[in-house]
Amino acid sequence: MPRENLNDLLAFLAVARERSFTRAAAQLGVSQSALSHTIRGLEERLGLRLLTRTTRSVAPTEAGERLILSIGPRFEEIEAELAALSALRDKPAGTVRITAGEHSADTILWPAVAKLLPDYPDIRVEIIVDYTLTDIVAERYDAGVRLGEQVAKDMIAVRIGPDMRMAVVGSPAYFARRPPPRTPQELTAHNCINMRLPTYGGLYAWEFERDGRELKVRVEGQLVFNTGALRLNAVLDGLGLAYMPEDQVREHVAAGRLVHVLEEWCAPFPGYHLYYTSRRQCSPALSLLIDALRYRG
Repeated sequence: MPRENLNDLLAFLAVARERSFTRAAAQLGVSQSALSHTIRGLEERLGLRLLTRTTRSVAPTEAGERLILSIGPRFEEIEAELAALSALRDKPAGTVRITAGEHSADTILWPAVAKLLPDYPDIRVEIIVDYTLTDIVAERYDAGVRLGEQVAKDMIAVRIGPDMRMAVVGSPAYFARRPPPRTPQELTAHNCINMRLPTYGGLYAWEFERDGRELKVRVEGQLVFNTGALRLNAVLDGLGLAYMPEDQVREHVAAGRLVHVLEEWCAPFPGYHLYYTSRRQCSPALSLLIDALRYRG
């Protein structure tokens, strides 16, 4: 196969994955016009339209999807083998791309990365905070971090954190105005700080469990956020009740800044796992990070 065909196929894969000529051109280090010319040339040689272009979006056609499915995995295998060659260096090198939620990125990923990188200057780590259940293969991530119950069965999963609990908390000032809830159902009478997660397509229902009984409560309130930091600030300011990971509020509860309620309804659940596909060889850089993250409790 002529070399220009390989380059054109790589360009096509970049545009198809990014769904954008602008982002793909930046990734490839070429101009948008040059990239557009490359794709047109490939389509002319094949006699098929591979991409549907509008003023707002770019998407593969049926022929384009078929081409992605046929050649995408092969290029990934080549990239993985090239990355594996870094094992022959004195120290591992390369880029590790990880998708994770805000809480796991702050509390588990970042401490491990900060400790690892000074000893391995040729390793680069990219952490993308995303609450959706990202397809790491389609989005070209090396790994993802999710709760154990959310990891797909066809992935290799490594436990990187202990079991977790959620906590319903409010400030003393808030409870000076309203009595603490005694059951999850009583939360509907409180000003609750909601969180919106794209995975759920709306406001997240607070989840409880007691004596094997599971219960979800859809709460209401004046505030809605999609980050933990803002929810924590709001509850500390006395603006409502929040449903937070227990480790994020434990220090504030111990100091008396927050009051923990409904504890008997907050059961532990499987903690964070790092997951990656079994379809490709694990690079030395990713292997090092996995070992640094592995939960040994």
